[in-house]
Amino acid sequence: MEFFPSTLSRLESDALAERITGAMAQPLPGRIAQRGWGWWAVEVKNKHRFIGFVGISVPTADLPFNPCVEVGWRLDYSYWGYGYATEAAQAAIAFGFRVLALDNIVSFTTLNNQRSQAVMRKLGMQRSPQTFIHPSVPADTGLQEHCLYELSSADWRSQNH
Repeated sequence: MEFFPSTLSRLESDALAERITGAMAQPLPGRIAQRGWGWWAVEVKNKHRFIGFVGISVPTADLPFNPCVEVGWRLDYSYWGYGYATEAAQAAIAFGFRVLALDNIVSFTTLNNQRSQAVMRKLGMQRSPQTFIHPSVPADTGLQEHCLYELSSADWRSQNH
């Protein structure tokens, strides 16, 4: 979470996992329980170690390009640079276009996050020329200004066939 305003406490992390999965939700189910898709756990094959999550989700923030579905990732720092985010995001995007028949998938990050932007480019996404101020990021963090990347179903299909 290098480019997030702060890391999560254990309690906040557990609450996020509950919002994602809805495994113990009463009476409101989590996003995966509601939709059948969302942020999925990622583990390294044959190690069975949770290293983060990747998937597609409907952002909860009031973004200037809503409604949308985003592809995103958060991985443990020790697993950066091995292609896990790209590989898992490719699978999430394929699910979004093949199974959910989405027209478009977006991704966004703070301007300084060059690693995530590199993943977005590897995914075939195109950067929008405009930036935006993320309404959920505090102004005093220096992380409010974000860039938007987009991938249409048509572009994805032409890249993958």
